[in-house]
Amino acid sequence: MRDKLYAWQVPARSIEGIISQLIGEGFLNEARFAEHFAVSKLRQKGWGLRRIESALRLKQVSEPCIRAALKAIDRDEQAARLQELVAKRWAKEKEPDDYRKRQRVVSYFLRRGFSMQEVERALEGLTS
Repeated sequence: MRDKLYAWQVPARSIEGIISQLIGEGFLNEARFAEHFAVSKLRQKGWGLRRIESALRLKQVSEPCIRAALKAIDRDEQAARLQELVAKRWAKEKEPDDYRKRQRVVSYFLRRGFSMQEVERALEGLTS
């Protein structure tokens, strides 16, 4: 919010007062933002915990808020979403060799912030 105010050329001496007022009135809440961000990135973008955590750090969210946001993600929902995404990606992959196809799918989901164990569990049902 502070960056936005600077971009709008609000006088520097007024910015801290505006920020304090917004926090006091409940319009700025870092914990609420972090939780909403984490849950929505999982549901809408299909991001894993590592990528969500990294994005929150880039947004300069405090560590306690990041930890709380990651705890707010339902692990069963995350596993189900990953299973759905892996099945979709597996069907989409054009590689004829199953070994290379598996490597490509795994690397895709590692880049999206999921752990190797999570991806392997999701792949078990597809390749067995």
